[in-house]
Amino acid sequence: MSAVIEVKAVQLEELEHIVKTSSNLIRKISPEHWSFRPHANMRSLLELTEHLVSVPSSDLLILQENSETVIRKLEADIAESSDIERLVGWMTTGLHEVKSYMESLSEEDFLHKSTKPFYLEHGTVQAKWLVEITTHAQHHRAQLFTYLKMQGYEVNMFDLY
Repeated sequence: MSAVIEVKAVQLEELEHIVKTSSNLIRKISPEHWSFRPHANMRSLLELTEHLVSVPSSDLLILQENSETVIRKLEADIAESSDIERLVGWMTTGLHEVKSYMESLSEEDFLHKSTKPFYLEHGTVQAKWLVEITTHAQHHRAQLFTYLKMQGYEVNMFDLY
């Protein structure tokens, strides 16, 4: 197996782990806490959860050069329900879409194909996009963890590993 394929597999494995642990955290949420907002200028727990579950799908749409309208439609679709299993389903589906897309890329395309999001003037190669998707999800998982701690949920570092 080539080094490129191995690195891609490791990144996808990490994204899969983030989705799994995020899903477990989301399943701990009591719907009565959806409106929790640490500060007025921050997302509510529900808004944060909706954003986190959208990351794989929305970032994939962005890297595939979809328009802002397409991204906003996905976000609106996700926001239609606060059902925990439905939210987890969105993220799981997004993970499978990202894996399918990244695994379909040749080594050459993974390393050198550049795509440009609607909000930037420059493009990014697919390998870097995969890092971006993974770190984006990890960032919001950490926020979710902190929100849950602030609300007194029994969560600890073992919920992340």
